[in-house]
Amino acid sequence: MIDNTGNFVLVSNNNSTVVWSSNLTKAAQSGMGELLDSGNLVLRDEKDATSGIYLWQSFDYPSDSLLPGMKLGWDLRTGLDRRLSAWKSPDDPSPGDFTWGTQLQSNPELVMWKGSKKYYRSGPWNGVGFSGAPALRANPMFNFDFVDDGEEVYYTYDLKDKAVFTRIVMNQTTYSRQRHTWNEINQIWVLYTPVPKDYCDTYNLCGAHGNCIGTQSPVCQCLDKFTPKSPESWNSMNWSQGCTRNKPLDCKKGDGFVKYVGLKLPDATNSWVSNTMNLKECRSECLQNCSCMAYTAANIKEGSGCAIWFGDLIDIRQFPVAGQEIYIRLNASESRGSKKDNNQIHSGAKEDLELPLFQFTTIAKATNDFSFNNKIGEGGFGPVYKAWRLWKDGKPLELIEAFPEESCNLSEVTRCINISLLCVQQHPDDRPSMSTVVWMLGGENTLPQPKEPGFFKGSGPFEPSSSPINIELSSANEITTSLLYPR
Repeated sequence: MIDNTGNFVLVSNNNSTVVWSSNLTKAAQSGMGELLDSGNLVLRDEKDATSGIYLWQSFDYPSDSLLPGMKLGWDLRTGLDRRLSAWKSPDDPSPGDFTWGTQLQSNPELVMWKGSKKYYRSGPWNGVGFSGAPALRANPMFNFDFVDDGEEVYYTYDLKDKAVFTRIVMNQTTYSRQRHTWNEINQIWVLYTPVPKDYCDTYNLCGAHGNCIGTQSPVCQCLDKFTPKSPESWNSMNWSQGCTRNKPLDCKKGDGFVKYVGLKLPDATNSWVSNTMNLKECRSECLQNCSCMAYTAANIKEGSGCAIWFGDLIDIRQFPVAGQEIYIRLNASESRGSKKDNNQIHSGAKEDLELPLFQFTTIAKATNDFSFNNKIGEGGFGPVYKAWRLWKDGKPLELIEAFPEESCNLSEVTRCINISLLCVQQHPDDRPSMSTVVWMLGGENTLPQPKEPGFFKGSGPFEPSSSPINIELSSANEITTSLLYPR
């Protein structure tokens, strides 16, 4: 009934005890109840009968089913959390321990819980769909959306054909979230699709940096450039300890990134999102934070935004089609040396191997022009002198602002700038030969520090070489190299 305060109330048989109340914070002047065609039971003031403004609605307090138009998620203004809970059994509607809702975090995602443990997660929203459910994107029955606008964070769906009926139900018996459609001819609900769909949907089945591939045997494989942390446990089908990098990270010397494609993005609990950064800025942000382990575009539909991960990367799986790309942090030598390139995992090695030569060519272009046409700008200094001043001031990486969107390794960029400046030294003996340049690009030895370049306005006659280049063509890494960051 509706009591004298305008609330829905459920009372005992003799009307003496209120069992339940809608508990409005503001009393309605003249409350009225209505069961809408959508299935939503609403309470509203009579004067708002056609406004769509509700004092209370059952869609805000779901049980085990999600109907078209319902919201699964949060109203941040009121703290309301709309989540589903399975019935304890088919004939007991009290809440079971199998639930489904939206996990609030910087990079929110839909999560199913079995008690207090994660059971399945959708992967974060990427502007098109959830990275862990690519098959959801194309279907003939319904449209879906994920809203995160600062006031609400929720998933919802609506029907493409209003003559079709569908609902999502949480099933405690099978521990699955089932979408059903109504068969009008047979007058029964028919199972359309269950989640989890397969073994690889099991939460964190393969441990840290493990990749679940349903077509492989065993299904758990280490990501490329990773090996089992405990080979003995791994070989006995216990994958919980996951995988570790072949080579440890070395943030101070400079790490790199390897691109993997077609993946369900890692658990986003320890992740962070910026909607204003582009992918290049995202890479730079991740590279300068030694705790950042991976990054990708937050919105693949618009190719914008930045999502970065911290700590171990867990609950990853491989999709034969769709999925998403992500750049994972690795030792710089690993990111340069990969040869793997297939439909399952693409390491991005081709781009990384070509990058030093591209960087050297791009950076050296200005310095190469000096001997033919060293145009003097304001103040009497050309591009060579500008590069020299930035190097001398400890800010050489400001030269890369004009680079295109390709990823780059900052330690390699610094090395290329160093070599370029050596090529334009005033005294010929201080300039490396081409064979030495090629070796310098591929080696790791400490390079000579360049002196002030020649051939710019104000330079005097040649000075004698004080330290002619005499580098042993060896690959030994005898001295570490400091990585310079722009200020």
